[in-house]
Amino acid sequence: MFWAGKARIRLVTRDLAWDGCHNVRDLGGLPAAGGRLTRWGAVVRSDTPDRLTEAGWAALQAHGVRTIVDLRTPGEHQVGTGHRPPGVSVVSVPLDQPDDPGRLPYGGTPLYLQPFMERRPDRCARALRAIAQAPPGGVLVHCVAGRDRTGLVTLLLLALAGVAEHDILADYALSADRLRPLYAKLGQADDDLRVQARLTGAGTTTSEVILSLLAGLDAEDYLRVAGLTTAELAALRERLTVANEDGGEQARTSGGG
Repeated sequence: MFWAGKARIRLVTRDLAWDGCHNVRDLGGLPAAGGRLTRWGAVVRSDTPDRLTEAGWAALQAHGVRTIVDLRTPGEHQVGTGHRPPGVSVVSVPLDQPDDPGRLPYGGTPLYLQPFMERRPDRCARALRAIAQAPPGGVLVHCVAGRDRTGLVTLLLLALAGVAEHDILADYALSADRLRPLYAKLGQADDDLRVQARLTGAGTTTSEVILSLLAGLDAEDYLRVAGLTTAELAALRERLTVANEDGGEQARTSGGG
């Protein structure tokens, strides 16, 4: 904690060190609608936990995660390490299906997000319903890299909570840096090079794509039309946000937001 004028500012990081994962962060600490904050420990986003070591799983459990919402397509799963502790359940909610007619050509880039939302609002609603209906405890949301499918669900959650567009963009953009060490460890080229080439070819940028999507998005209306009930929407807000009771103490996050 440090002082800035008369206000105390508490600098905290949303990045989590879970051995075996590289793209893990808590969604807590972001300013939300009505003077509230996103709640620490409520929702975490990550790359696949299949690589978590025993210590990594212990850190996940210590963080309070009790439900894992798995967005991966059947067939993407790896052989896990076998260390998932009892009391941590998995809900499979695939966003994509291998036999989808006219599968989107921009998977694995931000260009995937808006067309998918337009074509498959039912699947977006299903993923958020799994979070709303999860039992008490933290919820981990993940796909393979924890970037685009996870980013889509995270974007909808944060938009519903009333988090500012620039904070949602900053959270999405963090994945590029967080994944770089993973690709190096796997002996693969940095996938962000491919992503940036696709964006350049489309004449746009990550910022333009995300901000354009958010500018036209009423998250509550979108999710209601997609099938979420008033009670489910309220449950998501209650799970994700908390009153800001710091008074003069302002929380600022590093590692996004």
